Amino acid sequence: MSTHDVRFDVIAAGFSGDESTARQGLHHEDALVRASAIRALHRMQHIAADELRAALHDTESEVRRTAVECAVSFPDVEVHHLLNDTNIFVAEMAAWCLGERAVTEIELDALIHATTTHPEAVVREASAAALGSIGDERGLPAILIACNDKPAVRRRAILALAPFEGEDVRLALENALSDRDWQVRQNAEILISPRGEDHEE
Repeated sequence: MSTHDVRFDVIAAGFSGDESTARQGLHHEDALVRASAIRALHRMQHIAADELRAALHDTESEVRRTAVECAVSFPDVEVHHLLNDTNIFVAEMAAWCLGERAVTEIELDALIHATTTHPEAVVREASAAALGSIGDERGLPAILIACNDKPAVRRRAILALAPFEGEDVRLALENALSDRDWQVRQNAEILISPRGEDHEE
């Protein structure tokens, strides 16, 4: 049986409830099959936390990324260390995952650190967005720093200010109204208008 056929069977197993076939795919030599097996088991709600933990250490980034995505519903499976993964898409997914679930202080600190210091803009962007989703005041200083980052980061950082109030937030939004990037300006306008702020067009 070809790898393509095996992957098809694993994917189909996730829809038919064939747990045995899906679980066999976890140990296949092909990374796409392993990733599909994780998704199939997750779809059936039969993936185990230990299986996700093992997949987070897989040599292939697609498997790690898939495991992180599925770890959203497993808050006891730690993913914050993958904010420093060698693959930026795995790191980006780790930030997204943390923003979608309750986080520990260690995880919050990891997101704050990634927002302000990660060498890849896409990860800083995702981390700022996650801090906004979490809405913890301890993350606000990092989001404010991100408001002065590259355009793509600024766009997300401005939106991440939504849960917060205060003078620093107001000033950041007002400054964003004159940003060089039109999407940053637009995002600031979206947030300011519901707050009832007066500003010049």
